[in-house]
Amino acid sequence: MGLNAPNETRIEQALSWAQASGVSRLEAQLLMLHALARPLVDRSWLYLHGADPLAPDTHHSFKTFVGRRLAHEPLAYITGQKEFFGLTLAVDQRVLDPRADTETLVEWALDVLNPSRESQEHPPRVLDLGCGSGAIALAIKANFQEARVTAVDQSQDALEVAQNNARALGLEIDFRQGSWFEPLEGDLFDVVVSNPPYIEPNDPHLAHLQHEPQSALVSLDEGLADIQAIVDNSPQHLHSRGWLLIEHGFEQAPRVSKMLETAGFELIQTRFDLAGLPRCTGGRLKSMK
Repeated sequence: MGLNAPNETRIEQALSWAQASGVSRLEAQLLMLHALARPLVDRSWLYLHGADPLAPDTHHSFKTFVGRRLAHEPLAYITGQKEFFGLTLAVDQRVLDPRADTETLVEWALDVLNPSRESQEHPPRVLDLGCGSGAIALAIKANFQEARVTAVDQSQDALEVAQNNARALGLEIDFRQGSWFEPLEGDLFDVVVSNPPYIEPNDPHLAHLQHEPQSALVSLDEGLADIQAIVDNSPQHLHSRGWLLIEHGFEQAPRVSKMLETAGFELIQTRFDLAGLPRCTGGRLKSMK
């Protein structure tokens, strides 16, 4: 079945063509639902209606979506949405496509926060540095609504996406624009989380990430310059015994651990992503007493 398929092409035929072209079955189904303007959770509908013919305009839209996906454009950009930690987020080319592996960072933050439900006299303050679509900040707020969550990004475009997501989800986040801790003078937090740029400028994987904002992906000094800046400046913005949790590349954990140790953190550990790779490293700031 080629690109100039007959107008009477049926849903199941179109899905088979997409798979033969190199798109996974799941992604083909999601692209088909998007072309049909149906909810992306409605995959069961496709099984019941596989023999239905596609209208010419719907078939054209589907083929266009498949072509974009084959050119490595993230599925989330094509459909305009992404599921993250149980939340449906609007995403586009202004922000990174949230990855499931980043949920590791959210789970860790919640593990750190949960003991404070009973013990703290004040609501814990959480900071998300480089918030992008707001995925991390919103997931934490949705699951720990007592927390006062602040989210920072240098990009005004990214903040617009995050603010729209917060409004759509009915979650209150304090958004600030600036580079890392720049707009936070005098503010102290109990937990700081960040998924900063950590890919080397010459990393070959960037060829498949050209649709995403490069400033949110690439960092100098073997991908560690931004992580180093965050670690170096975080003690001035953490309460005593506050936590700093950072996502990084799977080969960077030893160096990030060393940074944290040098900056005065303890209980340093690394957590692993869905593939069993070291994905996040963090520690607790030593007590000032």
